[in-house]
Amino acid sequence: MIDTHCHLDATRFDPDRNEVLSRAWAAGLHGIVIPGVGPHDWEPLLEMSRQEPRLQVGLGIHPQLLPDMPPEEDDAVMEHLDALLSRGGAAAVGECGLDGPSLPGAPLERQVSVLKRHLALARKHGLPVLMHCHRLHPALIDLLKEEPLPEAGLLMHSYSGGVELARFYLQKGCHFSFAGPVTWAEARKPLDALRAIPLERLMAETDAPDQAPTPHRGTRSEPGYLPHIIEGMARVRGEPVEEVARQTTENARRFFREAFPAPSR
Repeated sequence: MIDTHCHLDATRFDPDRNEVLSRAWAAGLHGIVIPGVGPHDWEPLLEMSRQEPRLQVGLGIHPQLLPDMPPEEDDAVMEHLDALLSRGGAAAVGECGLDGPSLPGAPLERQVSVLKRHLALARKHGLPVLMHCHRLHPALIDLLKEEPLPEAGLLMHSYSGGVELARFYLQKGCHFSFAGPVTWAEARKPLDALRAIPLERLMAETDAPDQAPTPHRGTRSEPGYLPHIIEGMARVRGEPVEEVARQTTENARRFFREAFPAPSR
């Protein structure tokens, strides 16, 4: 199993990060993708990945971080990101995307501009994209109708849209990952999409420390909870847990270009 989206560098893991990792490996995980959300993350994440090959990282700017960055620095920050990606060590570009309807200091026009530059860097460096989209799917769809997707692919992280949106993203060649909400009793719309998406386009994530699955809902999530999410996905789809675990892991290995070491036999 591979957790395709886990903020392991979050401060909530500072007291026991090593123990969290030990529990993840004991739970059967073979890899974890840690998405960078801002420039302060990038170098530490690359070093984390160098120390532990089962940890792979994405480098990007989360739209919610834009208010903390002066707009006049966007060019310099994106050039720095380009330089880091040129050095290698990153498995993806992102987390990046759109977050709406708007944020102080991050109007939609700026968000779209920064996202276009992420997509261009992904195309340039042959890397997939970790895409965040919250309440701005119409704007993202408009962008993706005009902007070529990276050949390496695009992963809709913690997908929460409905079936019709999913059909558009499928047609564009996107993949989808699902997190803890697939186990929540009130979940509806994303579950309909989960049933409609082909298994070969699916992956699993925890989005830890957020969105903990049942039975841990309301507490800090961690990568070792991924089996609960895969069990939830299998239950929704009416498929064997073992098959969903096998296929989502295979999908993640292929999507991230075999970045993770093969599990020991």
